[in-house]
Amino acid sequence: MNKKLRIGTCSWKYDSWKGIVYSENENINYLQEYSQHYDTVEIDQWFWSLFSNTKVVLPQKSVVLEYQKTVPKDFKYTIKVPNSITLTHFYNKNKSEELVKNPYFLSNELFIEFLESIEAIKTQVGCLMFQFEYLNKQKMASLSHFMEMFQAFHANLPKNVPAIGIEIRNPNYLSKKYFEFLNSLTIYHVFLQGYYMPSIIELYKNYSTFIKELTVIRLHGEDRQGIEKISGSNWSKIYIDRKAELNKVVDLLKELASKKVDVYLNINNHYEGSAPLTIERIKKFLE
Repeated sequence: MNKKLRIGTCSWKYDSWKGIVYSENENINYLQEYSQHYDTVEIDQWFWSLFSNTKVVLPQKSVVLEYQKTVPKDFKYTIKVPNSITLTHFYNKNKSEELVKNPYFLSNELFIEFLESIEAIKTQVGCLMFQFEYLNKQKMASLSHFMEMFQAFHANLPKNVPAIGIEIRNPNYLSKKYFEFLNSLTIYHVFLQGYYMPSIIELYKNYSTFIKELTVIRLHGEDRQGIEKISGSNWSKIYIDRKAELNKVVDLLKELASKKVDVYLNINNHYEGSAPLTIERIKKFLE
């Protein structure tokens, strides 16, 4: 099971993890110390990339090279693909204004640029995660339309692209048709716990036959702002006890292991209050 399951956190640079993950030293290499405890981490910092029609920021190659040199060779990254590629429209806080289309949405050209920027860690990428926001009918006409667009994008990908996962935040898309579509392209479902999505446990029960080879499970929690208020951004304690749910997650992990599915389990601080402490609990339950 250890060979098929990797457990890590969503991002890694938190001062409040000192004494849990990191030493108390002032000048530390967070990623280096992190990789002494865990064998995977989610990179979400490159997701925020879309700033205007003329400004897209991709990973700096010098930073990527540093990430490659800092961790062991068998360490794996799961990476959120830049939102310049996954956003259908620019963010619109004023709902009275018309939506403005993102010209880079599912751009093969931009995606190839992104792949080139992370070339140094390509062999260490466990999964590239395409995170799509809630796609209402203003942004995407239907699930069929989404599948058509992604299939056209997928057909023009270069060879030897790392594993691709899709995180959908529209519960209405989660259907047999959707999972059949993923399997047809050999891409993988990213389970998200939180953000008003259905229970990952129930979702798996309904579509377990479609979960093959690889999957990513992201534990986020439902109330991001609420736990931020409780914690004051001190991520060193458990503030919301999700023991009952974690036991079900562990049962799910064991079943996936029995099916020989590679699993990346990414824990967010917002899930219980401290991702490292949640990981400790999960490991105890697994034992």
